[in-house]
Amino acid sequence: MLKLQNISFVAPDGGKAAEIIRGIDLDIPSDKFVVITGPNGGGKSTLAKLIAGIEKPTGGRLFYEDEDITELSITERARKGIGFAFQQPVRFKGLTVLDLLRIAAGRKLSVSEACEYLSEVGLCAKDYIKREVNASLSGGELKRIEIATVLARDVKLAVFDEPEAGIDLWSFNNLIRIFEKMRVTEKKRTVIVISHQERILNIADEIIVLSDGQVIDQGSKERVLPEIMGAKFTADICPKME
Repeated sequence: MLKLQNISFVAPDGGKAAEIIRGIDLDIPSDKFVVITGPNGGGKSTLAKLIAGIEKPTGGRLFYEDEDITELSITERARKGIGFAFQQPVRFKGLTVLDLLRIAAGRKLSVSEACEYLSEVGLCAKDYIKREVNASLSGGELKRIEIATVLARDVKLAVFDEPEAGIDLWSFNNLIRIFEKMRVTEKKRTVIVISHQERILNIADEIIVLSDGQVIDQGSKERVLPEIMGAKFTADICPKME
């Protein structure tokens, strides 16, 4: 279980201090598919970075599996099984998809093993295994390759920051299929997705609503989703894919 106790985060803003996260207390259960949603600017991506260790809280403590991880770096948290997928995946000129998967796994994966991870995210392995992770790949392809690296690492807690950002409708449909599969088959992995897309919310076990840096609701999809669909900020939470 991931536990946040009175977590706050203050960022500099033109010489002033902007409070982005405001004293959050949160328990995220293990082995669940959890979606964190809320109006734009509510602090969702900042919260994801605090969980991953990219940012450090200015107040409060974080616990993972009963261990205080507040002061641990992103690398140290990764060693404990916490993975993070960026909103905009990084491109690496000169690095092949096979190289990236081997780095993620921490061992020399065979080509057939690497191909299995690519197949899990709906990519034809023979078309991608030797491709460079560079500008020749589309946003949707990069997102799926990044998810394959999370699977290769066999993380216990996977955090995805707005995975739908910057991809087309075709890639988004593939992304939904991947998450649906993860929810059904990856019962020993906790998945946290930052999103305001209704189709991603629909496959959640639990939904957390964040607004103005505070948790305003948390519960099962069956209870929370109907409530937020009728809320005044519905357009911000669940915009339509064009």
